[in-house]
Amino acid sequence: MKDEQRKILEIMKKTTNRMDLNMFAEAVELTPSETFANVQILAKEGFLRKIGAGYGLTEKAKNTLRAFETVPQEKAFQFYTDVDKPDGFRAASLEEFYNHIEQVGVNSLDFHLYRGDFENWLRQVMGSEKLADETAKFKDTGLTGEEFRQAFLKSIDKNYSIKCT
Repeated sequence: MKDEQRKILEIMKKTTNRMDLNMFAEAVELTPSETFANVQILAKEGFLRKIGAGYGLTEKAKNTLRAFETVPQEKAFQFYTDVDKPDGFRAASLEEFYNHIEQVGVNSLDFHLYRGDFENWLRQVMGSEKLADETAKFKDTGLTGEEFRQAFLKSIDKNYSIKCT
């Protein structure tokens, strides 16, 4: 998701009163035409729905915004390659988690998958039951390495639309 589109969704989530386009554009630090174009894209992609003369967030938008919420560092996911062997990657949000899944070595992915670390963190820390359940199913499929990485990234994006637009 583009930063300006995420900012539009975040401002819409925080705003409790109606704003005209110029006020809203100022709040998101875009021109009115840039703001309108991004709102149209977000509506087309299912993040916004028309409500009277304005727009409101859809569940898809609310879920996507959750991907950018951070947890305290002590609850961040620490990637390891083996027991007592951290690899330096740490994720305090689902967005960071997604980005690290793209980068870590496959040995780290396999290590965490088959120990249940991913599903436990997703369920207990991030509160994502659905994604945790989907992740648990990957163990049953026998996917490993790059095949698992691609399937896992697709699952995260399907649930949180991190890489859309």
